[in-house]
Amino acid sequence: MAPRGWGCWRWAAQPRARLLSPAAAPLGFRQLLSTVELVPHICVVGSGPAGFYTAQHLLKHHPQARVDIYEKQVVPFGLVRFGVAPDHPEVKNVINTFTQTAHSTRCAFRGNVTVGRDVSVSELRDAYHAVVLSYGAEDHRTLGIPGEELPGVLSARAFVGWYNGLPENHKLTPNLNCDTALILGQGNVALDVARILLTPIELLEKTDITADALRVLRQSQVKRVWIVGRRGPLQVAFTIKELREMIHLPRSQALLDPADFEGLEDLIKEAPRPRKRLTELLVQTALKPPKGEKADGKAEAPRAWGLRFLRSPLKVLPSPDGGRVAGIRLAVMKLEGSGENAQAVPTGAVEDVPCGLVWWFKSPSGVIATTMNDGFLTGQVLLQDLEEGVLPIGPKPGYSSIEPLLKNRGVQPVSFEDWEKLDAEEVAQGQAAGKPREKLVDPQQMLQLIGH
Repeated sequence: MAPRGWGCWRWAAQPRARLLSPAAAPLGFRQLLSTVELVPHICVVGSGPAGFYTAQHLLKHHPQARVDIYEKQVVPFGLVRFGVAPDHPEVKNVINTFTQTAHSTRCAFRGNVTVGRDVSVSELRDAYHAVVLSYGAEDHRTLGIPGEELPGVLSARAFVGWYNGLPENHKLTPNLNCDTALILGQGNVALDVARILLTPIELLEKTDITADALRVLRQSQVKRVWIVGRRGPLQVAFTIKELREMIHLPRSQALLDPADFEGLEDLIKEAPRPRKRLTELLVQTALKPPKGEKADGKAEAPRAWGLRFLRSPLKVLPSPDGGRVAGIRLAVMKLEGSGENAQAVPTGAVEDVPCGLVWWFKSPSGVIATTMNDGFLTGQVLLQDLEEGVLPIGPKPGYSSIEPLLKNRGVQPVSFEDWEKLDAEEVAQGQAAGKPREKLVDPQQMLQLIGH
């Protein structure tokens, strides 16, 4: 999620990245620099990719800037730690870059501090020249349909947080004692959830997935996963990398209806290359025989996943006793328009799909690379506003005025050095279990380990 400003600088339509130097600064700013070296104190709320990329840009392009990164969790890295799938370790390598930023003598990590509870935004604005809000989504959005409160209906955000060790979700313990699961949404996170449900447990055991998640997934009875979207194959939001992973998932097969892909090869001739390659792979997968097909045409793969298009949720159907999910009623849609801008409208028909679990995913789209660009852009605009005098140029105390407030309120911030102690503990526990790390999920246990 892109960082957001709190009324302390303006957005420029086309910001210019310029180094702040005495020669280039406005007259008033040069006068200030002539008497005292300006040290801009900047506060970043949120230690995920958006926050760290903003801090990285500020530190690189302003030789005096000091950046404090506040984080409500005990540990840093946000989405990279709690959102990236356990079987995607290469994506998490960006943590090395963030660690270099955190090691700067002009950067400080202030974990275990909840802005809005432990310290107010107005207090931060009084202490810093600028405040960057980059804390991301605080909660999931609901579907707004009957039955979504039933046991067995989960947000993908909570499920991802559960298997990745997000403290607020680590006690989720979903009941996977059913044959069929259905995921609403056709983005990369939807495929992540499907892949985690269907990946052989011996492969998950080699990742940094949490011990609690492994325990539950070992007992999973899920054999089939439907991934449902409101629009058609040309509008799916997942990328080709994630699709390939699903297609090559061991001991699983794809259930794609060839009729859904008829005529698409002609439609994509002028499409952008990524969309064209993705659609071609979908068509090839739909037309080829299932994995493990015998001579009589019956498939032997023990697990399966499939894509259902032009379906929108209307109602979650309860079991006879009303105790959990038994299925979902979907509206059959049709497309008006074409390409990325095609809109799904109801046809009036409905379809009931039996299932024991329902996940939904409703969130802004984007990947870490997008967040990097947003973070750099935020840093550019902030430096520009410093240079042009839009932001206050007088001295500000920075963390020196926030520290006593936190102390008086009984808040013990966690430093990056503290995090590195926890990191070493996680790696040690993981090595003992044959994993890259064993994530700590209890904040109180973490604080005890570092002596708080």
